[in-house]
Amino acid sequence: MAPSSFFHLLLIFTMSATTIESMPTFFPRATYHSSLLKQAKDSKPKIPYKTHYFPQLLDHFTFQPQSSKIFYQKYLINNQYWRKGGPIFVYTGNEGEIEWFAANTGFMLDIAPKFHALLVFIEHRFYGESMPFGKHSYKSAKTLGYLNSQQALADFAVLIRSLKQNLSSEASPVVVFGGSYGGMLAAWFRLKYPHIAIGALASSAPILQFDNITPWSSFYDAVSQDYKDASLNCYEVIKGSWAELDALSAQKQGLAELSRTFRTCKNLKSMDPLPAYPVQAMCKIIDEFSPGATKLSRVFAAASLYYNYLQTEKCFDLGNGEDSHGLNGWDWQACTEMVMPMTCSSESMFPPSSFSYQEFADNCMKNYGVAPRPHWITTEFGGSRIEQVLKKSGSNIIFSNGMQDPWSRGSVLKNISASIVALVTEKGAHHVDFRSATKEDPDWLINQRRQEVEIIQKWIDEYYKDINHG
Repeated sequence: MAPSSFFHLLLIFTMSATTIESMPTFFPRATYHSSLLKQAKDSKPKIPYKTHYFPQLLDHFTFQPQSSKIFYQKYLINNQYWRKGGPIFVYTGNEGEIEWFAANTGFMLDIAPKFHALLVFIEHRFYGESMPFGKHSYKSAKTLGYLNSQQALADFAVLIRSLKQNLSSEASPVVVFGGSYGGMLAAWFRLKYPHIAIGALASSAPILQFDNITPWSSFYDAVSQDYKDASLNCYEVIKGSWAELDALSAQKQGLAELSRTFRTCKNLKSMDPLPAYPVQAMCKIIDEFSPGATKLSRVFAAASLYYNYLQTEKCFDLGNGEDSHGLNGWDWQACTEMVMPMTCSSESMFPPSSFSYQEFADNCMKNYGVAPRPHWITTEFGGSRIEQVLKKSGSNIIFSNGMQDPWSRGSVLKNISASIVALVTEKGAHHVDFRSATKEDPDWLINQRRQEVEIIQKWIDEYYKDINHG
C-alpha cells in the first residue's frame, strides 16, 4: 500500500465521518495529493433536473480576439416547485461533473417546496462537459490559463442574469449555495456580486486556508484528532504503521511481501458504499485485532472497509486511478491560484512533513510551465483580518461547518455580524448539511438545517419587503 493511497483514504473517512448515507465527497485537494472519489457505480447519478447549455464567453476580463470565443457551459434546472417571481437557488459548481453535486445536495431539493424556488446547478468551467477547448482543454497552459475562480464567478453572474431575463423574472431574489470549493465560490460570489445574489450559504468553505491565516498543520492535525477521538489505540496503530511500512519497503524482499499482503488489481470499475460513521467503523476493525498482529495488517484490514466494504471484490486498486469525474483541473488551480500550504506536525498520526514555496513552485513549473501566485486569493477576495473587514463590507452569508471536517479549521467559525453567521456543529462532517434529510438524521443536524432555512427565509422576506416598498 503506497503511503499516499492510505493518506487519502483516511481523509475520505474523515470527510464523511458522520454521514448517514454514504455519498461521493468533493473537496479541495491538499498541495501535491490527488483526491480519491468514492463511487457506487461507474455511471452518473439519476437526478430530477433538466440539462441545458449556455453559450459562455471564454474570457470576461479582456478584449483580445480570443476573448469572444464561445463555449457551452452545462447547467441543470428543476422548476417543479417554482412560481414566477419566486426565489432562484443557485449551486456554484465545484471541481467536477455538476451531476454529482446535484445528487449530493438534496438539501436544496428538500427546501424548494417551502420557498417555491427554482433550482439551478451551474457546472464550473473546465470540469465535466463544460470544456472551452473540448478534448484539448487540458492541453497546455495556453488553454488552462482560462481556468480560475474569477472567470468561474463571472460565468455564474452572466448565466444567472441571462436566465432571469429569459424567464421574465428579473426581480426574483437569488441565493447561492456551495460546498467545499463551491462554498468558497458561493461566499466570494456574494462579496463580488452583491447586486446579483442576496445571500450565500457556504458549507465547509475553507476561505482562510491561505497564506498564514490558518496554521499549516491544522488540516492533518484535525484528521488525527478525529481518529484519536474515535479510539486512541486506532490512532496509535495508524501512526505506527508508517514506520512498519518504511522498514518493510527497505528490505530486499519488501516489495514481494507488500505484494502478497496488499493484493491489487487494475481498472476496478465499481466501489461498494461506506457504512455510517466510517471512522468509527474503521477503528473498530483495528481495535478488534489480536495484540500480536502487525500494525500494517490491521491498517490493511481497515482499508478494506473503503475498497471492499461488501467483500465482493477479490482484489482492488490502491492507486489514484483514472480521472473518471474530470477532477484533474484542480491540479492546475492548485498550481496557480489555490495555493494552500499544508504540513504534518509531529503530533499528528501522519509522517512529519514540511512545505516549501520554492519546491512547490518548482513542481508547478515542471508540470505546467507556470509559477504559482501564492498570495493572489487573499489579494482578490481577502481573508486576513476577515472579522473586521467583513463586518463593514459584507452581509448575508452563512458559514456552516462541522468540527469533524478537517477543512473546518480553514473556515469562518465565529459570527462576524448579525448577518454573517457561523453555524458550527461538533459532530458534523464535510458539508453534511447539504445531504438529503433522512429519518436517521441526528437532532443537531436537523437543527442546523432549520437555522439555515430560517436565515434564508429572513433574507428573502427582507428582499420582498424592500422591493414592494421601494
